[in-house]
Amino acid sequence: MNATSAPRGGQSLPAVSVIMPVLNEARHLRESVRQILDQEYAGDMEVVIALGPSGDDTDEIAAALVAETAGTGREVRTVPNPTGRTPAALNAAIRGSRHPIVLRVDGHGLLTPGYVATAVRLLGETGAANVGGIMHAEGETEWEMAVAAAMTSRIGVGNAAFHTGGEAAAADTVYLGVFRREVLEQQGGYNEEFIRAQDWELNYRIRQDGGLIWFTPDLRVTYRPRPTVRALAKQYRDYGRWRRVVTRYHRGSVNLRYLAPPAAALGVGIGLLGGLLLHPALFLAPGGYAAAILVGSLREGRGLPAKARVQLPVALTTMHMCWGWGFLTSPRSLARRVIASTAPAPMRSADRTPSP
Repeated sequence: MNATSAPRGGQSLPAVSVIMPVLNEARHLRESVRQILDQEYAGDMEVVIALGPSGDDTDEIAAALVAETAGTGREVRTVPNPTGRTPAALNAAIRGSRHPIVLRVDGHGLLTPGYVATAVRLLGETGAANVGGIMHAEGETEWEMAVAAAMTSRIGVGNAAFHTGGEAAAADTVYLGVFRREVLEQQGGYNEEFIRAQDWELNYRIRQDGGLIWFTPDLRVTYRPRPTVRALAKQYRDYGRWRRVVTRYHRGSVNLRYLAPPAAALGVGIGLLGGLLLHPALFLAPGGYAAAILVGSLREGRGLPAKARVQLPVALTTMHMCWGWGFLTSPRSLARRVIASTAPAPMRSADRTPSP
């Protein structure tokens, strides 16, 4: 493949490699890849799927996609990721890809129309190292609808633009991301010690080196939330756990938004225990939190099905308390392992095409 293609008017567009870390994504993988292949983009594209050790039909679906797209000009290829870990999958896919623009999509993410063309245009207009947009959560079941409402509300996730929207501007981080390959290679890709929060950590390193991270509401990726309370609780506990590691590894990265969930978890826990053992007045803290969640749920739940409205307070509380608990109980051994590890070395694909 050539690094560029010539659309109408003779203007060339850079070729794009779409990388996908995949593990147990049989439910969404085919639809996710189809949304990529259907993008109206005049440049060349490839899709590189990093396959973890799935226990469902993910591998079979991926193999079928490879066969179906062979020779079409938008081929799907696969690379192995025996660890099953997301940052290792991302790095394997980067190394297995060839083009000067690298676009990340997860196996349960759905690109909206025009995503690739808009991202490439903004990379050129802003000079950014990475551009990205909104994690647009949409549920299919009532529980997933409740989680989606929580994940797109300020009471659920604070003022994070990539969750709730906002003006186009420089940002600390964005959802997923569309990168210049040379930036990824210079940074050594993702730090594979970060099982979670690897995107935030990479963007922090890029910003520390003077690179621009650009957020725009014009880019949206539809995200499918976790299907059960247990899965959501584990997801957010891990988020909090690894966000604490980032603050230990990069001392200047902490901010008030990330301290809100642990403060809430600590206040609720102390209030409940103190109310039982010391004085009933201490129940005011958990009572105030519960009241705020209920009022917020009434506002954010408008338009949801009745069952989803009932489940929304559960989703919000699960996200807050599990994120906060993960942050508070994150073992220092995780930070020591990350800090002691070798910094990511510069990486280079085996057969990359040159930048235009």
